[in-house]
Amino acid sequence: MLLPFQKLARITQTPGQCGGRPCIRGMRIRVSDILEMLAEDVSAEEILTDFPDLEPEDIQACLLFAARRTEFPRLTA
Repeated sequence: MLLPFQKLARITQTPGQCGGRPCIRGMRIRVSDILEMLAEDVSAEEILTDFPDLEPEDIQACLLFAARRTEFPRLTA
């Protein structure tokens, strides 16, 4: 089982590749594409079949990346 920082290491950003958007392990598979497919009820198994270079940990890394991006400071009254 990978630790969170190990999962996030699978997400890369390279200037000039996919417009500098986050990708998976340096491939031209964008994190946003995987997240959109999951949101459209495409199963992880289907994604892995369509993208044979992906591993289950890559999908987990995309979800963790998205979760970390939604962390906002808490407001207190």
